[in-house]
Amino acid sequence: MRRFDVIAFDADDTLWHEERKFVDAEEKIVALLSGYHSAETIRDRLHHYDVSNIKFWGYGVKSYVLSMIEAAITITEGRVSGAEIQQLVDLGRAMLAHPIETFPHVETTLANLNRTHTLMLITKGDLLDQEMKLAQSGLGEYFEHVEVVSNKQPDTYRRVLRRYKIQPERFMMIGNAMRSDIKPVVEIGGNAIYIPAGLSWAHERAELDKSHFAKLDHIGQVPAYIKQLEG
Repeated sequence: MRRFDVIAFDADDTLWHEERKFVDAEEKIVALLSGYHSAETIRDRLHHYDVSNIKFWGYGVKSYVLSMIEAAITITEGRVSGAEIQQLVDLGRAMLAHPIETFPHVETTLANLNRTHTLMLITKGDLLDQEMKLAQSGLGEYFEHVEVVSNKQPDTYRRVLRRYKIQPERFMMIGNAMRSDIKPVVEIGGNAIYIPAGLSWAHERAELDKSHFAKLDHIGQVPAYIKQLEG
């Protein structure tokens, strides 16, 4: 008997690389604005606006571009040139056009689980951007349901589970972000598997009692772990 009615996956930095685009972009911003301030100050200001603007513009590259521009204006005390702002816009466009690269074992894992379970994708960010990445990844066929949400808080998961008539104890969430993928699911009585990514956004880090979730080294270990739980 299946223990889980639905197994859900996060997308960015769980199925495919994403954070390294932002790390590379940050290095380019530091280089661009190095004539105005120290690298430490530039990184600090950028992080400040990146996090504080979430409540206005949400998550994703488009929000990040606006935060880059606001940080540049502040760092340069309004002296940033139009040409420099254009470079930031072009950088954001390049991030959106960056090819998708999935992690090892992703497709075999999804194909394996798809034969026995209903799979769902729950990802936060800009709708168009997330839809484009899913299409480019070629993984869409494995998911019966796709939810692009503005944030991932306990109430977000409650709404999703109510919509699909899923009991929390029969729901499994798999992701790389403790704050978004693991902690809120545990709080509502669901199950979670934490798979750390090589790079992680500082804002997504959080502490949680390790007895409340499983931690695996890579996504290829998920099918065996699910089988063990349901065995």
